[in-house]
Amino acid sequence: MDLIVKMKFGAHLYGTATESSDLDYKGVFLPAREEILLGRIPKCRAFTTGDSITKNKAADVDEEIYSLHYFIQLACAGQTVALDMLHAPEWAWVAESDIWREIVAQRHRFYSKSLKAFVAYAQRQAAKYGLRGSRLAAAAQVLALLKRYSAGTRLRQVWDELPRAAHCFEMEASPTGLRQYQVCGKAFQETVAVGHVIPVLEKFANDYGQRARLAAENRNIDWKAVSHALRAAIQVREILTFHTIRYPLADAPFLMAVKAGRRDYATQVAPALEQLMEQVVELLDRSDLPEHPDNAYWERFICKTLEKHRFGSH
Repeated sequence: MDLIVKMKFGAHLYGTATESSDLDYKGVFLPAREEILLGRIPKCRAFTTGDSITKNKAADVDEEIYSLHYFIQLACAGQTVALDMLHAPEWAWVAESDIWREIVAQRHRFYSKSLKAFVAYAQRQAAKYGLRGSRLAAAAQVLALLKRYSAGTRLRQVWDELPRAAHCFEMEASPTGLRQYQVCGKAFQETVAVGHVIPVLEKFANDYGQRARLAAENRNIDWKAVSHALRAAIQVREILTFHTIRYPLADAPFLMAVKAGRRDYATQVAPALEQLMEQVVELLDRSDLPEHPDNAYWERFICKTLEKHRFGSH
């Protein structure tokens, strides 16, 4: 396996490692000539000293090495793992090559509005543990309206009365041309009966409200997941502000405290996450990034690299 790059990853890259942190490595490899010709290029080669049952210990090592093709695919899609790797400083590199240096020199060609995919995880976590009442208020407003009608009433019969706000709005029509209405991420076609919508929204309100109440008490919170959400938002802000990600992250001490559950969710973590998400969305909207990455460039890059290093063409 010809390594294009191998690097330290995870907590040791972000600056959030503790004594119990295991070693994570990521990398990229150039597939063999036979793999290319036979169409059997693997996405990834993985290795671990741990097992699938117990949690990794400090002495354990996890290693994932992606094929060049799959890494380019991940980077064009704005996936967090690829963007992390593209911005890892040289001190994190264990092995490197001219191919990797060329990729890093052109990493701006991966930047696009699809960076929104980079914050999707953060948005899901913000929604999962969010303490703002706006989502609950939206669900309550729609429920109050629908409960005035019989269970058999169709949404289209009360369409003009349905609230329009941040978390409840009319969506694009379905492929069949039917109007659609979304409430707190849940979509309903105009033909659906009120009797179907009400229990769905009631379950959402109960589940969401319970999570919010527990979060307010710092209970049942996946602190590791929340710290990852914060980190993802911070990294996107770095790209949009400085056109790079600076490692170790300046916010590493705060991220470590959150991961360890040493910050109050309601007064410290939730406001920080919500503010970050607002900043990132605003920066993305204002940015002059293209709508899509330069896929054509990276397709040419793969072909050029394979011709030079696997088929002897110069």
